[in-house]
Amino acid sequence: MRLRALLDTEALGLRLLGGEDELDRPVRGVMTTDLRDPSRYLSGGELVLTGLVWRRDASDSEPFVRLLTSAGVAGLAVGEAELGAVPGDLVEACLRNRLPLFAVDETVAFATITEHVVRQVSGERAGDLAAVVDRHRRLMTSGPAGGGPEVVLDLLTSDLDLRAWVLSPTGRQIAGAGEALAPRVGALLAAGHLAASRTGRPGPHRAEVDGTAYSLFPIRNTGRGAPPVSSRDLRESVLSDWLLAVAADSGDWPAPRLDLLQGVTQLIAVERDRRDAARAVRRRLAQEILELVQTGAAPTEIAARLRVATPVLLPGAGTAPHWQVVVARVEWAGDDAQRPADRAARSLLEEILVDPAVTGPDSADRIAVACTGEEAVALVPLTVPAPPGPGDEDDEDDDAAAAESGAPEERDAALHADALLDAVRAPLSAGLGEDGRLSLGVSAAVHSPEGLRGALEEARHARRVAAARPGPVSAAGHHELASHVLLLPFVPDDVRRAFTARLLDPLRDYDRRHRAELIETLEAFLDCDGSWTRCAARLHLHVNTLRYRVGRIEQLTGRDLARLEDKLDFFLALRMS
Repeated sequence: MRLRALLDTEALGLRLLGGEDELDRPVRGVMTTDLRDPSRYLSGGELVLTGLVWRRDASDSEPFVRLLTSAGVAGLAVGEAELGAVPGDLVEACLRNRLPLFAVDETVAFATITEHVVRQVSGERAGDLAAVVDRHRRLMTSGPAGGGPEVVLDLLTSDLDLRAWVLSPTGRQIAGAGEALAPRVGALLAAGHLAASRTGRPGPHRAEVDGTAYSLFPIRNTGRGAPPVSSRDLRESVLSDWLLAVAADSGDWPAPRLDLLQGVTQLIAVERDRRDAARAVRRRLAQEILELVQTGAAPTEIAARLRVATPVLLPGAGTAPHWQVVVARVEWAGDDAQRPADRAARSLLEEILVDPAVTGPDSADRIAVACTGEEAVALVPLTVPAPPGPGDEDDEDDDAAAAESGAPEERDAALHADALLDAVRAPLSAGLGEDGRLSLGVSAAVHSPEGLRGALEEARHARRVAAARPGPVSAAGHHELASHVLLLPFVPDDVRRAFTARLLDPLRDYDRRHRAELIETLEAFLDCDGSWTRCAARLHLHVNTLRYRVGRIEQLTGRDLARLEDKLDFFLALRMS
């Protein structure tokens, strides 16, 4: 918008007093002020409206005009309602400083001019950006020439001064313009988005982190040809949708700007669909290998399929890598309890494993996840240690032993169950809510086709161990299968409740009445292997006080904590409670 357009609008009642050669200056905003020095509130390009309250005498005009010129304003408009004609000293100061000056007729309110300028400027910005977005939509839908989501986010920043980021359901930054979003902030925004989306309320959703307001727009392909999302599928779809986080409060945005941002999400959804389609080859390879393993195919047949998969998942690896198997399952309570949720599990498993902090750089090209009807199964290739160089012959036997056992180099490269969920537990818990659960099981690394069948069963057993734990998100690894925890998930619930009640309820009742902390004392005593001095030090108690508490435990339960069998019973009861 140019100054000339304002002068040509009769309804605004503007009369030019000076600066005819500067009428092609762009107007980017409007500001009304009566301050002697308004420069701190100016960013350049404004039409400044004033009633001259700041002017006491002729000497005030030159300093005021210089401040406006230094701030880069587009022009100055002076109202004639209070003081009548514009003072000559102000006209001369504007001519000297080449600042366009207008007189505002006394019948025209400043609010009329402000509303007109804001409407015109906002409309031009939105229209310009909409045209650019439309051009990039055509580019992106026709191939990689569009430049990906970063191009659109750069446009939002340059044209609308909006900082925005594309985030995954776990808060991982997929794209952004300018400074990256802190991982902690991304996780909090994803958690807020998932929790709000589960309610079915349409976006954008509002969130505030560290005093900054964000508007969260779901990125979902709802255009022509996109499958409809029913309320039944909503809670699963939100676990796989990207989101657009904008550092602004959209609560007072006009409808055209909201529509524009919705168009941007549709544009980014095209890129999301393209990346999803790029995983089709890896998914098909994983599905074929999984079916061979589950049907008991010969190791030579599995090995042949792995040789095909290796260059796709690990380009340039040269040799067959070692493999790990990760199994995931999403379960819902209520009416959908028996409904397979393997696609939701696949999306989550791919997202968890694509995190470079978990699986290393370029992990997006290494993910191969298949579905089994109720579970998602990932084949994760691991890079193998480099062969020994000259002078390392003495270590060859050690390297061979390490290759067979998966230690020590391979263990360093392998996935660990706890690490998989460290960064994603909070957002996924928000997305699953009270009626959803995600459980993961991780196998040990294997280096031969014969080992894949055992690795698959190992990962499935570990997942069942994880599923028996409290909380909406849990994981277990192969190392836990050599422990008592392997047996606990398969004890019937009524047996578990009866066993723990018989041993622990007397202690809980006593603690409730006397605040004696017998349960805490029992846990610490067992954890210290029955050592009186170590346990007393941990609990900050005198040894005699500890002996009194242990004696009370034995008296209430009829057990003897000096006997191994009774110690074991208490240990299992605490683990099952």
